[in-house]
Amino acid sequence: MAHLQQQGLQQVVLCPGSRSAPLALAAGGLARRAGLTLVTAIDERSAGFHALGLALASGRATAVITTSGTAVANLLPSAVEADRSCIPLLLLTADRPSRLKDCGANQTVNQEDFLSSVCRAFLTTPGDGLHLQDDAQLQTLAATLWEKAMGSAGPVHLNVPFEEPLHPSGAEQQVFWSAWQPRSGSGEEALRLQTLPTPWGGPVLDWSHPGVVVAGPWRGQAADLPAYQGALQALAFTTGWPVLVDPLAAAPRDLPGMIRHWDLMLPAGLPKPEASLQVLRLGPLPASRRLEAWLRTLGPGQWLISEGDGRCLDPLGLASQCSQGLSSWWHGVSPQHVCSEERPSALLKAWRALDAAVERALAQQLPQVGPVSEPALMRCLPQLLPPAMPVMLAASSPVRDWQAFAAADTGHRRCFSFRGSSGIDGTLSLAVGLARDLGPLALLTGDLALLHDSNGWLLAAASAPPLLVLLIDNGGGGIFGQLPIPAGSAAEFDHLFAMPQAVDPLALARAHGVPSRQLACLEDLPHALEWGLDQRRPVLLRVCTDRIADAALRQTLRREVEQVLRCDQGSTKEH
Repeated sequence: MAHLQQQGLQQVVLCPGSRSAPLALAAGGLARRAGLTLVTAIDERSAGFHALGLALASGRATAVITTSGTAVANLLPSAVEADRSCIPLLLLTADRPSRLKDCGANQTVNQEDFLSSVCRAFLTTPGDGLHLQDDAQLQTLAATLWEKAMGSAGPVHLNVPFEEPLHPSGAEQQVFWSAWQPRSGSGEEALRLQTLPTPWGGPVLDWSHPGVVVAGPWRGQAADLPAYQGALQALAFTTGWPVLVDPLAAAPRDLPGMIRHWDLMLPAGLPKPEASLQVLRLGPLPASRRLEAWLRTLGPGQWLISEGDGRCLDPLGLASQCSQGLSSWWHGVSPQHVCSEERPSALLKAWRALDAAVERALAQQLPQVGPVSEPALMRCLPQLLPPAMPVMLAASSPVRDWQAFAAADTGHRRCFSFRGSSGIDGTLSLAVGLARDLGPLALLTGDLALLHDSNGWLLAAASAPPLLVLLIDNGGGGIFGQLPIPAGSAAEFDHLFAMPQAVDPLALARAHGVPSRQLACLEDLPHALEWGLDQRRPVLLRVCTDRIADAALRQTLRREVEQVLRCDQGSTKEH
């Protein structure tokens, strides 16, 4: 553990266990004497997601320590998300020694294979016990672990067989820690790996012809974000191209060319130039079938740049991909003269006019008074939350509704949503992890996502960081009502898909010591948010919505916006 801290490890999430006692005692000692941040969690599934939130927020690998057996299997969901979202994670699992394998020994399973399909690397210490490795070998092992996790940004599994005795006496521990001295060299210099520059390559674009940039969810290392944002700004300034920005793209607030309401604009058909439109895609695709359909109409010849992820990120099969990162690519290809002021293209001017028309239509159709609908809630929230306060969006209806109805806020605050595998696993635990590192944060979640990770409330004690949990309780899985799923009756649909649960989320929160309030209408929202933020700890605000009515409202809003845009484009052509 000390060698990992020397590499740059700052945060550990510890789960209970006997076989993992040596790792627990080491982490506890480093927390007392060397400033290691140690969080404890009784549920390994929740612990893995909590560590994921910590790692994403800090930009450093976070370690999770578990005992042997099914405890290791419970790390798989968070490891899957870490793999798909390129988040560094160290999974340190204790194990029985080799002599107890394959002979029916208690709590002894083939845990070496549980996580291998999604991990960047699997390493193990000697099967007869970690005590057989000397200090130099442990130092090399720690360096390798950190390099694997940070170098390719993903989960790494270290399996550690321990032979008994596992529990040193109090006197033995006191003697060890009295003689122990922190090693020099830990700190910022170990934060990032030094990589060799790569030769230039990737997209070849004609700046004199029209194009569009699609900025998908940001999946790079935190230290690279400022350079990415600078390159994106320079690209937009120089080309004058429209930039379709996903809320998760970590785009700078003053990004020129930003088109915010593109998800609502696409069905009406965005105006295209007579010549072919060049397409530059950044990172994975936003979660929008409308965008995918529109990109398909533009055909092959598109370009895609990822932030170091060499895996294919083009489910459409239309793009040539390079993984060197936007900043590196831009420095290799940017024109000698990079514009210092925006020079919007004719295409950008036309799209901006439509963007403004959508904003006016939403303002008219979604007043900030009356009963709570999910689209109206999303439109209200950005105006009421503190400026720049980060938001986490559960990976179901909330992230989609934020894109559609809170798009005017894009670029004004950092938005997070764990869309790598698009699961609702670990929603609350992730949010607590983000808030623990970033400070005050708002979580927007549905009732099933919150209930699915209700053990996350165990991490939300009074000493936990400020977290405003806004629960959109629509009595089941509201996302299914937005899909063309046939069902014989409403009761059958609820039974097979929506699955409403007879649980009082306010009572559940109170059972964990979490303050909570119920909202009745949109007018309650400002005071409730003020109250929640004043608590300076995790709180729950619950709003109840009608998922059937809201599904119909979304369709109505899209039709009305489409009609507004068609009229606007028609009047533009007449002039």
